[in-house]
Amino acid sequence: AGRLAMQLVVMGVSGSGKSTVGSRLAAKLGWKFYDADDYHSPENKEKMAEGIPLNDEDRIPWLYALHNILRREESYGQHSILACSALKKMYRRVLVSGASALESDQLVQPGENAALQILFVHLDGPVDIIAGRLEKRRGHFMPPELLKSQLGTLEPPSAPENFITVSLEASLPEILLKIESAIFQG
Repeated sequence: AGRLAMQLVVMGVSGSGKSTVGSRLAAKLGWKFYDADDYHSPENKEKMAEGIPLNDEDRIPWLYALHNILRREESYGQHSILACSALKKMYRRVLVSGASALESDQLVQPGENAALQILFVHLDGPVDIIAGRLEKRRGHFMPPELLKSQLGTLEPPSAPENFITVSLEASLPEILLKIESAIFQG
């Protein structure tokens, strides 16, 4: 059997450049690209537009849906890239394991819910740069005030999670090369 299809999640707070980096990398590699923001319920979008931070209850069904997309791509042997904030360890666990991440006492049939092979790419950098980018955006449903709440929520990935951290201060081509070398040197 060949190498498992790889699912890449480009993560970070709003304004860190996830969609740009994810879509450019997908175009470069010929992989599929998904933007997690497209999969929020209308209720979630409304909340965010009103500047109300989403809580875990709002996010869990959304994360399940994203996990199912990645699981489907993997089952087709398709490499894909998802841009998703994935701020908390728990959220990343749900992306990797789906419902079983939260129901650890349930008996899982062997092979039924094997964890996905996901590499998390954390775009990280100075708050003022991110805030500056958010201010330049128009028509995005993420008000800059929510950046504070996102930074408060952020639990940067750490071992044993499968991740790399990339500085968002680097140029786009540099960021793409860094991620590519991590993927292909594994």
